[in-house]
Amino acid sequence: MPRRKGFVSEINVTPFVDVMMVLLIIFMVTAPMMDSGLDVDLPQARQVENLPTDSEHLVLTIREDGAMYLDTYQVQLEELEERLTALVKDQNRALFLQADKNVPYGAVVDVMGRIKAAGIEKLGVVAMPATENAASAASGRSKPQPRR
Repeated sequence: MPRRKGFVSEINVTPFVDVMMVLLIIFMVTAPMMDSGLDVDLPQARQVENLPTDSEHLVLTIREDGAMYLDTYQVQLEELEERLTALVKDQNRALFLQADKNVPYGAVVDVMGRIKAAGIEKLGVVAMPATENAASAASGRSKPQPRR
């Protein structure tokens, strides 16, 4: 009599390991890209402090084309005060303003006025640390050129 084969009770984990390795590689490649913010060319300043690393703050970004983002969500100028009141003031969070260096000064002042009208008293401004060449050019001083 031929013997009947019983059920195989072993699990082949090779496909599972293959899928997990592919997912791990995908996450390792895409994770650094997820942390990048909006594309803004920030002005430079001599003394710059680092942004706090906690998640209890929001960043209001004004891009060169005039588009505004509250963290990563686009917001219109007309609804800015309402959003700031709900997301910053009512939740007792900090607000930081970063504007592209090519945004007109009047637009930045208008946004700052709306932030004040929303009841936010403390506002941080984001800038890049100045390089020595940019700092000396901004102050009107330049390094002496070597004589030949």
